[in-house]
Amino acid sequence: MKNAIALLITLVFVMIISVAIGYGLTQVKEASKTVEDEKMLYQSSMLLDDVLNILQKSPQLHSLADSNSSDDLYQFLENTRYLPLEIANEKVILSFESANARLNINSLDKNNEVLFRDYFSRYMVGSEYVEILQECMRKNKAKDEYNNYTSTLFDNHPELFRDYIASKKHLDIINLFYKNEYGDTNLKNIDFQELFSYSQEGEMTVDLNYAKPAVWELILGCSSERALALYQNSGAYKSLEDLHLTQQERQNIAKFQTTFFAPYLLVSMEIIREESSSKIRFKYDIKSKKGYDFVFQL
Repeated sequence: MKNAIALLITLVFVMIISVAIGYGLTQVKEASKTVEDEKMLYQSSMLLDDVLNILQKSPQLHSLADSNSSDDLYQFLENTRYLPLEIANEKVILSFESANARLNINSLDKNNEVLFRDYFSRYMVGSEYVEILQECMRKNKAKDEYNNYTSTLFDNHPELFRDYIASKKHLDIINLFYKNEYGDTNLKNIDFQELFSYSQEGEMTVDLNYAKPAVWELILGCSSERALALYQNSGAYKSLEDLHLTQQERQNIAKFQTTFFAPYLLVSMEIIREESSSKIRFKYDIKSKKGYDFVFQL
């Protein structure tokens, strides 16, 4: 009996030591990952500075800033769509597109909300969704009016930013609330990645030479086939006459800020080093030579 008890105690002791060692190794691994992430973030920041410096000194971009030519911008973006580089032990993949190819979600206002409602209704999303979006933009509230919300979004998420919708992650929280609150899963039918961009109120212009099909569909109130046909002719537009709009489409598009030349780039960087990687996205103003709206992802 004594031997059995001694053996049992030994086994329990071994198990405790094994668990402690396993937990310790897990902590070491997590600490190593944290150190590696911090190192990757530092190196990514340095590479970002190098890329910004290259953009600021680029003769092609200098020429673009001076020419105000939609043709020149189109050629630049066609030739720089995907640039693989190798710097020291790191692979860097750069890609460029127009920063104004998507519709800023914060352009939603009383003037164009019917077009937003019609677009989402086409994909079987209830009108309550647009009302929730409006509640998340302070401009849709009357002066000194703050807390009279029709939904319970801010009861569930009191920490949520309320001046404007700041990011895709911000919108994901709103979308999840809508799905759970109304039992509506039809938001999965919307390609939000192609439809919306996110920034402060002043940057609302859509460059019609790069507008995504989903954007055309929303701002014109047209069919997906018509939107795709307009998108396939990207880069060829100089004026509204080139679009061959119907009278109703002209009335609809007038409710949004549009242009045929917007000198802003959306720059994506993917940095790969051994088993680590990071992604950086930012917008670049060709004329002022400044980057903004930086997003880091490890």
